[in-house]
Parts: sequence; structure tokens; C-alpha cells
Amino acid sequence: MIQATTEMIRRDVGALPENYKTKDVDALIKRYVREGYDVSCLREVILREQDLHRIYFYTALLPMKDVQARAAFIDRNLLFADWWHTDQLIHFVADLPFDTAMAYARRYITDENPFIRRWGYVMWISKLCRSEARLGEILALLKDDDAHTVQMAQAWLMAELAIFFPDRVWQWMNTDNTLLYNINGKAIQKICDSFRISQEDKARFKALRPKLSKRKV
Repeated sequence: MIQATTEMIRRDVGALPENYKTKDVDALIKRYVREGYDVSCLREVILREQDLHRIYFYTALLPMKDVQARAAFIDRNLLFADWWHTDQLIHFVADLPFDTAMAYARRYITDENPFIRRWGYVMWISKLCRSEARLGEILALLKDDDAHTVQMAQAWLMAELAIFFPDRVWQWMNTDNTLLYNINGKAIQKICDSFRISQEDKARFKALRPKLSKRKV
């Protein structure tokens, strides 16, 4: 393992093309992984220098083959100050056992940091959420939240669940959910924007708007 320095990594990032894209950063990450670099030096700076955030997480996570180890690393490093930094980690936890993911999520959604709360929802946007037998437990995670970034994550999760379980999600939204209309309205919009949900189902969800809009915003 080669210990990298923050200055070295800054120089490498500075040498990337002007207006570089994610693929350029990923090429740099692949080199670090291939050559065995330890970029733990970045831990102290990524909240201030967020262009280094992806490098820190991906260089550490990509060599890990065990999903439990990946989830534990993320849990030790909840250094989130921007919504994208949570969303880009979703695929690293997609193979977690359901109960393990749920234990993490229940803790995350009560955190003071809205970006950690967001992670507690977006971590499910994968095959992790596709167990109909456990659907009720996922829906039970949803609760009122005033942070826009969290509301968008909740809406995204509701729309994702509606792709696979439209009848169950519609029934829950119609009878059991007590969420703010801001959250429900965003979820319905995401459902209507989805290419993976039928027009018939979209119409059913849209028809819930008048009823749901009577709730507090």
C-alpha cells in the first residue's frame, strides 16, 4: 500500500482536463486502486474540498469485495455536505442483507445532518428495496422532514417502490401514509416522470393529489 498525500492528489486533479467530467476522475481513481494507493489523507479535507470526495470513497471502496465491509466504511465516514455525495454510494450497499441495511437506515434517518438522513433513504434505491415481504418496513421509514434534500430522497424512494409494487404503494399512500404534501406531491411527480411505470398507474397516483393536498404542507 502506497500512502498518498493530499498535495499529490491535488496535483493529479489539477492535471485533469479543464471542466473535467466524472469519467476523468474515475480514470484517476482506477489508477490509484491499481497502484495500491491509500488516500486516507483526504478524510480531513473532503468536507471543504468536495471535488476530492469521490476519490476518497471510491479508492477505498472499490477494492473491498465484502459488502459488509463497504457499508461499515461508509458508516465510519458519513462525511456528507452535498446530496450527490450520498447518491453516488448507492451501488456499494446494494447487496447488504435486508436486516443490516434496515439497522443502518433507522439510525441514519434520525441524524441531525440532513445529508445523512438523505442517505438513510437513498441507500434503498437498488435491488435492496425489491422484497415485497419487507415492503412495509421500508415504507415505515418514511416520516415528515423539513429538509428539501431529504424530501426529494423520500419521493425518489416512493417512486422506486411504485415501479415494483404499484398496488401496494398506492394503497399505502391512499390510506396509511401521513406525510407532508410536499413529500407526497414530489413522489407523485417522480412517479409520473418515470418511464418504468404504466400510464394507468400514473393516473391512479395523480388522482390522489386532491385528497393528499388537504394535509399540511
